[in-house]
Amino acid sequence: MEIESRVFLLAILKKQEDESLKDVILILEDAGVFSFKEGKKLLKELKNDGYVDGEALTFIGIEKAKDAELEFKL
Repeated sequence: MEIESRVFLLAILKKQEDESLKDVILILEDAGVFSFKEGKKLLKELKNDGYVDGEALTFIGIEKAKDAELEFKL
């Protein structure tokens, strides 16, 4: 899994309740992780792969996000 995907999953896991996935894409765009267009494409891929459903992570998405969190803490 690409680093951008792992960062995106972690950002979704850590998002506030009042933030949408579009807000997360905009935050990551501002941080220079990817462009808005790339973020939308990546979100679609994460949904197709079963990591995101609607506005939330699936169980497998949560596990991948937690793995990414541990990886980035090292």
